[in-house]
Amino acid sequence: MSTTSTATRPARARRGVAAASAGVVLGLTLSACAGATAAQQSESGKTVFRYQGGTGTVSYPELADDLGYFEDVELEWIGDVTGGPASIQAAVTGETEFGGAFNGAIAKLQSTGAPVTSVISYYGADEKTFGGYYTLEGSPITSARDLVGKKVGVNTLGAQWETLLKEWLAREGLTPDEIAQVELVVVPPVNLEQTLREGQIDVAALSGVVKEKAVDRGGLELLVDDTDLYGSFAYGTYLLRDDVIAKNPDAVEDFVQGTARAIRWAQTTPVEEVRERFTTIITERDRGETTDLVPYWKSSSLPTPGGVIQEEEISVWVDWLEQDGQVEKGALQVDELYTNEFNPYADGTFAPDAGPDGEEVAP
Repeated sequence: MSTTSTATRPARARRGVAAASAGVVLGLTLSACAGATAAQQSESGKTVFRYQGGTGTVSYPELADDLGYFEDVELEWIGDVTGGPASIQAAVTGETEFGGAFNGAIAKLQSTGAPVTSVISYYGADEKTFGGYYTLEGSPITSARDLVGKKVGVNTLGAQWETLLKEWLAREGLTPDEIAQVELVVVPPVNLEQTLREGQIDVAALSGVVKEKAVDRGGLELLVDDTDLYGSFAYGTYLLRDDVIAKNPDAVEDFVQGTARAIRWAQTTPVEEVRERFTTIITERDRGETTDLVPYWKSSSLPTPGGVIQEEEISVWVDWLEQDGQVEKGALQVDELYTNEFNPYADGTFAPDAGPDGEEVAP
């Protein structure tokens, strides 16, 4: 597997018509295309990239900004978001310049003809950082089949945890009719643990620092985690609209290189130092947040240096969507959905094992 694949920018005309289930997103996409404009310039002459953040967490673009890795880009926070689908919809409609989500949700969006391209991975799973489906200790639910007729709490529909659940159930031999009997309940991430402990749902999909905090309190049992299904793997990417890429190529290159270097900084810096930096960033931005989640950060969760996108991290979900009937077979060409051309760890600027400034790092 190569970590230096450089897919070209997408040729949207070669894409097929999306499945009917994507019609709502298609309408949203068409209205967005009519009103999309170039990114604005700040008083200092930098290109402004509006974005949505996460309460009590630090994203890699925010880390890059704090580390001084951007030269041409100025970030503008417009609020927080709780799920990937909402994040990428904001990017499509022009509310923000970039958004991030599960790659399967992005592929579904792209199947509608949405003019967006993934440019860098930003979250995944590894041996230190992973998510999974949890029950309460002593629950009679111990297998995939036990979920038939039960309620599973997820942060949003049409994203990673719905897709992974269906994949696991299918691998365990459940029929489509049986899988349809597993009820998905949308619960905000910060409320998933409490909702599970109160018995309002039977299983909760927990990930990130929210999962770490819940597990630390005890009383939970893991059914299956995402590394059981795909191993060390990147699950989500940041995307930009193609008009942003076309009209602001220098700023886009700066955004990706800075974000990649921030990811690499987190990958090569001692955990405690990363946590200290996150705490400082959250405290100094003064949004009335808590830093309680920071101590639960363990790793970048990304398998490649600087978030370089690997083809199979996209293709596996395209295949899944086709098999599930959500996307017409052949409607999506994987190499048109993403690009590594701006990433210094893929385009030859930095060696794959280099640090955030191109210096050699210990293996």
